[in-house]
Amino acid sequence: MTSGNVIVQTHGLTKQYGKTTALDHVDLTIPSGSIYGLVGNNGAGKTTLLKILLGQVYATSGEFSLWEAREEVSWRKNRRRCGAIIEEPGFYPNMTAAQNLEYYRIQRGIPGRDKVSEKLKQVGLADAANKKFKQMSLGMKQRLGLALALLGEPQFLLLDEPINGLDPAGIIEMRSLLLRLNREKHITILISSHNLPELENMATDYGFLSRGKVVQQIGARQLHEQCGTYLEIRVTEPERYVALLERELHLTNYKVLPDGTVHISEQTQDVAPYGRLAVEQGIDLLALERREMQLEDYYMHLIAEQEGGEQ
Repeated sequence: MTSGNVIVQTHGLTKQYGKTTALDHVDLTIPSGSIYGLVGNNGAGKTTLLKILLGQVYATSGEFSLWEAREEVSWRKNRRRCGAIIEEPGFYPNMTAAQNLEYYRIQRGIPGRDKVSEKLKQVGLADAANKKFKQMSLGMKQRLGLALALLGEPQFLLLDEPINGLDPAGIIEMRSLLLRLNREKHITILISSHNLPELENMATDYGFLSRGKVVQQIGARQLHEQCGTYLEIRVTEPERYVALLERELHLTNYKVLPDGTVHISEQTQDVAPYGRLAVEQGIDLLALERREMQLEDYYMHLIAEQEGGEQ
C-alpha cells in the first residue's frame, strides 16, 4: 500500500497516564476510502487513540502520520480536513439544532450561511432545525453531532461509539448515513465501537485492540473467510488430542484456547473421525459441536489467545 493511499499510520504509538498504559506500542494503518472498525472493550485504548490523532492529548512515545504529515505544524493543517464525534458534543440545551450548528460554524470560521441547513438536511434533521436540543431524542442528538462533524466538509471522520444508546431504527439510520457518506462523498471513516454485529454491516477494515495493544489488523474479506463454520471440541486431554490430530488425521488448521477447547476450521461435513479419534485413544470426549463464528466470537478468541500468550 503506497503512502498516498493511507490516511493514518502509527508506529509504536504509546500513551501513559501515570502508571496506566492506555496505548502500548500501537502499529496500525487506516487506508484511504475505508470504513475502519476499531474494535475493543471499554478501556482498550480506542478513545485515547482518536484523541491523539485529533491533538486532544499527546502521545508519550512513538509516532504517527496524518496524510503523511509527521510534525505538529502539518498535523494542525491536516486536522482541518477531519471531523469528529468524541464523547458527547457540547450543545446548548436551550438552543435549537440550527442555532447550535450556526454557533459552531461562526466559532470555527467556516464560510457559508447555508452550511447549517445543508448539513441538517444531509443527516435527516431538516424538519428538526427549530427543535431545541433538550427536546431531541438520543438518535436526533447523535445525528446532530454528526452534522457538526460534517460542518467543515471533512475528508476523514473519526467517530467514537456513534451508535451507542440508539434504538434499532436509529442504528439503521446512522448506518445508512455513514455508508452513503463513504460511498458518495468518498469520506474515510474511523469508527470506534464495541457493537460488533453492527460494525460487520459497515466496516471494510478492522483493527482489534485489547489492553492498549493491537491484537490484529485484517480486511473485511479476510475476516469473513475466517469467520466461517468451525468445530468446537472439548476433551479431557487436549494436548494429547491435538498431537493425535496432527499424526493420525494430518490436521494443522486448529487452535487450542487457554481453557483447552479445540477449534478446528472445518473442511468436511463428516465430524465422526474427530470423535472417533478421541474414543479410540481413551480420551473422554466432552463436547463436539459445529458452530458459525460471528465477529464477536472472533474477537473473543483473539483476546483469549493474547491473554494465553502473556501468561
